[in-house]
Amino acid sequence: RDPTIAHRIASRAFLPEGARFASLDVYIDPDGGDPLAWAFGALGVQDKARHLATLYLNDLADVLREAVDARFEFVRYAESLAMAQPTFTPLAQALAGPPTLVDETLKALALAAIDQHKPQVVLLSAPFPGSVYAAFRIAQTIKAFDPSIVTVLGGGFVNTELRELTEPRVFDYFDYLTLDDGERPLLALLEHLDGKRGRSRLVRTYVREDGAVRYINLAEPDVPFAEVGTPTWDGLPLDRYLSILDMLNPMHRLWSDGRWNKLTVAHGCYWKKCSFCDVSLDYIGRYDGVAATTLVDRIEAIVQETGQTGFHLVDEAAPPKALKAMAEELARRNLSISWWGNIRFEKSFSPELCLQLADSGCIAISGGLEVASDRLLKLMKKGVSVDQVARVTRGFSDAGILVHAYLMYGFPTQTVQDTVDALEYVRQLFDAGCIQSGFFHRFVCTVHSPVGQNPEEYGVKLKPLPPISFAKNDVGFIDPTGVDHDALGVALNKALYNYMHGIGLDEDVRSWFGSKVPKTRVPRNFIARALGD
Repeated sequence: RDPTIAHRIASRAFLPEGARFASLDVYIDPDGGDPLAWAFGALGVQDKARHLATLYLNDLADVLREAVDARFEFVRYAESLAMAQPTFTPLAQALAGPPTLVDETLKALALAAIDQHKPQVVLLSAPFPGSVYAAFRIAQTIKAFDPSIVTVLGGGFVNTELRELTEPRVFDYFDYLTLDDGERPLLALLEHLDGKRGRSRLVRTYVREDGAVRYINLAEPDVPFAEVGTPTWDGLPLDRYLSILDMLNPMHRLWSDGRWNKLTVAHGCYWKKCSFCDVSLDYIGRYDGVAATTLVDRIEAIVQETGQTGFHLVDEAAPPKALKAMAEELARRNLSISWWGNIRFEKSFSPELCLQLADSGCIAISGGLEVASDRLLKLMKKGVSVDQVARVTRGFSDAGILVHAYLMYGFPTQTVQDTVDALEYVRQLFDAGCIQSGFFHRFVCTVHSPVGQNPEEYGVKLKPLPPISFAKNDVGFIDPTGVDHDALGVALNKALYNYMHGIGLDEDVRSWFGSKVPKTRVPRNFIARALGD
């Protein structure tokens, strides 16, 4: 928040430098000058200082892990205690253990919020496993302070992993848990707490009765997406959130640099066919759109509240028609914003539409290429092909829009040859300027996905799950190919990291692998040919 300090930080004589700064050693200026000049130039002092300050923060995080709390992370804090944990015992033991400095700090912050607002009901959202431990610590603090305060847990983790909850100890911390979209369950719960509705008329809600877990679900329609209202950040210290720059890649920085207003164009996914995705769950399977006028009304209201004109569209996949309508409405109102979000690389995104979206403020898009293999894309029911992805991503890039590709390895029946070929496709996409950023995810089979529900269709056999009373999501499987995907993943991520920095694009993809792998079957001009270059 003090721009003038950037000059001292950028000098590299101000911040102590620990192990994290070793990442800078790969950038060597042959003339002995600034090794980061290629990234920031002569005037990019603010960004350079932000990158160095981020490395310094990561050094401090390492200190906290070593000396204070081994579970500490800036994100994914104590994730292993919750993710796909069949029983509540590991989490219960951690919550019963002596509090760390991090726990004590969280407790003080929670009590300060309770003192300020004096609530009767506290709602906690745990979107990911890495936020579950902290949510339980907050609830534990509240119950110790005043047991009469009603605590409620919801969010993506609950909706995904606690759909078969039978563990009564959870209710030592939370009075209620709700599933899926929260508006209807919470309206019903508040009516119940106000004496206007009996407990048996709760909606999608877990309670504890006579020491056992009971799920109550009176069938009532969800609140339509057009009527859920405008998101609000009222009361949050928006000016105190850190903007960090952890990777020297223009697209990759968007996830952590700058504060983006989060907005959803439509509820659910209009495609909802991908075999690796939790398409059976409500947040993906129930598609519900909204008029462009309503969407832009929300944009205007958020800008007025926050003073920030940047938006991150957090849809599973924003629909092309809805984005086109939004762009037209933004133009009609002469409203200037910056936005980016997730899409499917489908042919509806013509070069003309890409230009229209750029004119409306689109600066970047991300989308799933997954495994760059037409055979596996067809098995995934992705609905796209590699050459189609090339043409669509080139259209975005030509319009000045940055492109990030979500990539996957370890999908059922994926061979070493498939993996080498996929990396060659990715190399060519980077080399052709179609994509600027990417990330390789290891495929995980979940119980709510088509692979998890019909494994025989994908040539695999599921491993038996242990008895489950708490979280249920990931499920192991036996793939007859027997490929060591973990070893391949190291090579894939190493190659991708270099590609994102413009390094190694002319090298044979086999050079990234530590062991002998087959030669790629992909012609070196495949993407160029698909683009008509």
